[in-house]
Amino acid sequence: MNMEWTEQAVVEALKGVMDPELGKDVVALGWVTVHAVSENSVNVEVKTGNPAMHARQRMDEAVRFALERAFGDGASMEVQITPVKADERTPETRKVLPGVDQVIAVASGKGGVGKSTVAANLAVGLAQLGYKVGLCDADIHGPSVPTMFDVTGAKPVPVEMGERTLIQPIEQYGVKVLSIGFFADPDQAIVWRGPMASRALGQLFTDAHWGELDFMIVDLPPGTGDIHLSLVKDVPLTGAVIVSTPQEVALADARKGVGMFRLESINVPVLGLIENMAYFVPPDMPDKRYDIFGRDGAKRLAESLETPFLGELPLMQSIREAGDAGRPAMLQGDSPAAAAFRAVLANLLEVLGKKTN
Repeated sequence: MNMEWTEQAVVEALKGVMDPELGKDVVALGWVTVHAVSENSVNVEVKTGNPAMHARQRMDEAVRFALERAFGDGASMEVQITPVKADERTPETRKVLPGVDQVIAVASGKGGVGKSTVAANLAVGLAQLGYKVGLCDADIHGPSVPTMFDVTGAKPVPVEMGERTLIQPIEQYGVKVLSIGFFADPDQAIVWRGPMASRALGQLFTDAHWGELDFMIVDLPPGTGDIHLSLVKDVPLTGAVIVSTPQEVALADARKGVGMFRLESINVPVLGLIENMAYFVPPDMPDKRYDIFGRDGAKRLAESLETPFLGELPLMQSIREAGDAGRPAMLQGDSPAAAAFRAVLANLLEVLGKKTN
C-alpha cells in the first residue's frame, strides 16, 4: 500500500537518500525543501554537496527512486537538485575543515604588498583576543610564514587519528601554523606546475589535524590563478580580504582580485580591502607622515567597488624588523604598529559580526 501524499511523508521517504560526499542522509543535513505537495504530485528541492553534473544526476535518480518506492510510480514529480552554497554549510556538514568556524583568505592582486605580514598579524591578533586560530601558508611558491613565526627549522610530526595519519600543525604565539615551507629546502626554489601545487595545497587542509578552530587564516599566493581556483573549489571560505598598497599599479591588480572572487563560478564574499604601506613614518620622527605611494587609493577603490574598507597600515621599520625577527608586530604591546593592526582587525570582526574582546 502506497503512502498518503503529505509533506511529512515526503520528508520521511527521503531519509534514506545519502549525500555521497558526506555519507549522511539529506534530511538529517537539512537539505530537503518540499515546495508543494498534493494528491499524486510533488515539487521538492534537494541540495547536494557535490556540484558536478554527474553527481546531481545521481542524486536526482536517488530522490525519484525513493519517492516512487514510497508513493508508487504514477506520481508527477518535479525534482530540483541544487549544489549547497559555501555559506549554507555548517562546520558539521563540511568534508574539508569540519571543525573550523570561519575560513578567511588573505589575498592580493600582486606581490610585494605585504599580504603575508597582514595575514600573520591578523592571526596573532585573533589569538590575543582569545579565539582559537590556525594559519595556513598557501603561498606555495614563496612561503614566508615560517620566518615570520620564527619556526623555519620546525618539522611537523605525524599524529594518528583513528585509521588516518595526519600532520600536526606547529603552534606558535597561540596560533596553529602549517606551511609548505616546512616540507621544502629553504634554500631551494619551489617550482611546481599548477596541478601539483594544487594537490600539495589541498593536503595542507585535508591531511592536517587542525582540530576545532574559530578562525582559519589562509595566506594565498599573489595574483589570480590555479591555486586560487582550487582553494575556492575545495575549501569552505567564509570570505576574502584583499591587501593593496595605495599606488595605481597595485590598485589595478587589487581590482582584479576582487573581481575574481566575485565571479559567478567562485562567488566568495569580499570582506574588505586593507591599504598596507599607506604612509611612511620615520623611526626618528614618529609624528611625521609621508604619503610616498599616494594617499587613500585603496579606500577610494573600496568605495567604488562597494566593498568595506578595513583600514590603513603604515610603512614602518618596526613592522619589517618584527617580521624578519619572527615576532609579528601584534606582539609589540601598545606600539603604534600593533595599534594599527588592531584597528584593522576590529573592523574585520565587525564585518563578520564577531566580538573584539
